[in-house]
Parts: sequence; structure tokens; C-alpha cells
Amino acid sequence: MASISKRGKYWRAQIVRRGYPPQYRSFDTRAEAEAWGRSLEAEMDRGTFVSRVDAERTTLAEALERYEKEISSQKHHPEQDKQRIRKWQQHPLAYRFLAQLRGADFARYRDDRLALGRAQNTVRLELALISHLFEIARKEWGMEGLANPLANIRKPSGSTERDRRLRPGEYERLAEALAASPNIWARPAFDLAIETSLRQGMLFELRWEWVDLERRTITIPLKFRCKGNKGVPAAVPLSSRAVETLRSMPRSLDGRVLATTQNAVVCVWKKTLRRLGMTNLRWHDLRHEAASRLFEKGLNPMEVASITGHKNLNMLRRYTHLETSALALKLG
Repeated sequence: MASISKRGKYWRAQIVRRGYPPQYRSFDTRAEAEAWGRSLEAEMDRGTFVSRVDAERTTLAEALERYEKEISSQKHHPEQDKQRIRKWQQHPLAYRFLAQLRGADFARYRDDRLALGRAQNTVRLELALISHLFEIARKEWGMEGLANPLANIRKPSGSTERDRRLRPGEYERLAEALAASPNIWARPAFDLAIETSLRQGMLFELRWEWVDLERRTITIPLKFRCKGNKGVPAAVPLSSRAVETLRSMPRSLDGRVLATTQNAVVCVWKKTLRRLGMTNLRWHDLRHEAASRLFEKGLNPMEVASITGHKNLNMLRRYTHLETSALALKLG
């Protein structure tokens, strides 16, 4: 039988049974303490008991801190994970114990974020991080009895497929405005994004030691090549415009091709878009532009995939939006 005792204004239930770690918990009423004791003892009798002590003593904020150290830090580009973790740690749910969190809590979080106008994909990724945290806690942190409260709630559908490309005259307007910005790296980054098709994170990792202007290639070390469909190619061929851009750039002392931060260029990019009235354009659309231009130059899907790093040709199709006028010319 569970031992029930009064501690101040709370009731403390404790179970000590051979072969199991001691279990104890405080409740507002004696009835709640007795019900908890009967439930756990029944599980012990059936042999289905799994200790919940760690889950009942670990807050979401503490779990997020451990997740960042053990999981996020091992990723090639952990910055986005860390930003989401900081936001979660500032939310009221972060002060709750893992065992107390329910699906309804996260469903309410989802609805509140969407009501504030956050993108569906943004909310989906925030929830995905917490869901993975619960799975890691259950599988690797000794919290086998911890249920994943996000397993059965509805998730936002994510971003819709975009088909935005640069329209006539937009490249020239953007290039001129970025060249006039205080950040001298904004214009080269813009051109290299279109000419190499590299994702933003990888673009700002490039180093001069990887660049061979004579052979017109950038060779990317193995540790920077992610697995899955977001892979990075072993080598990127350089167009004549890419070579011209690289030759015109100053060499930084630290060896980086773009001696600035990703965030600094993105800030310039967003301010430039607002000033030019192109608020429906995103930096990632430049990757769509790059892939589409490669096809328009006559490269086949396998050749384009070897440059963009796609392993899944269906995903490559999503990045390809050919100009109808260019297709009409091919028809004759």
C-alpha cells in the first residue's frame, strides 16, 4: 500500500516496493494521492510499471537545454534549432514539468501562434522540435513512461509550393540597390546565390581555399555535405558570371568568401525588398531561380541535381519553374 502523509497543506504519497525505485509525489488532496498510489501499484502488479520520476522532475526548459547540448549542437547548421529553443524557453509552457504537459497545451500554442499571423511552416517546425525532444527523452534519457503529447494533435500543413521567380527588370533593380547598400558583400552574395544554387547556410560557409577559379569549381569538404534531400554537392561548377563575381571580390583575412554574417546580408535584403516593393520575394526563391535557369540552359535533370544537391528528383521539380516563353521558343 502507498504511504500517505500530510506535509503542510499538501498530501504526500510514497511507494516503496522491492525491485522498483521509490516513488513519491505531492497532491492537493488525500483522494488524489490515494488514486495515484493505487494506479502505480496496479501497474507494478501487472509488470507494466515504468518510472515517471525523471519526467515529473524535469521542466521543459531544462529538457530544451539538454536537447541543445546533445542534439542540436551535433547538427551541421544548429542556428535555427537554437533560435527555436530560445523562443520555447521564454514561453510559459517551459516552466511546466514534462509529465504535466498535454496535447491540449500544444494545440493551444499552435492556435495562438497561427492567430498571431505566424506562417504554418514556422509553427510546424516549432512543434516538430518539441515532438523530437519528447521522443529523445523517451528513448534515450530514461523516461520510457513519458508519452509524446504532440503525437496525436493536428499539425499545420506547412508551406505551400512556391513558384516565384525574378520578373523582367527585377534582377537589375535588386543588383543596383544591393550594390549601393553599406554591406559590400550583399551584391556578391545575391549573384552567387543565383549562379551556384547553394542554400543560404552553405553559401556563407564558403572559403577561398575551396575555390579553384582556373578549373571553375568549388570543392566542398565532406563534413559540410548534409545527408538526405538537403545534401550539398561535392563540387559546384562555376558559370562565367560566378567566376567574374568571385574575381571582383576582395579577399578576407579569415579566408571566408563572404566576410560577413548571414543575418547581416538577410537584413539588407529584406530592407531592400521593402524599399523596392518586392515584399513577396524571399531569399530562398533565388534557389528556385537558379534551378530553373539551369534547365533553361539545356541541362538534363541529373546534371541539374548534381549541381543543386537534390537526391529526390520530385523535390527538384518543386524548385523548377520554367518560363513559358522559353518553352515556346523550343517548340519552334
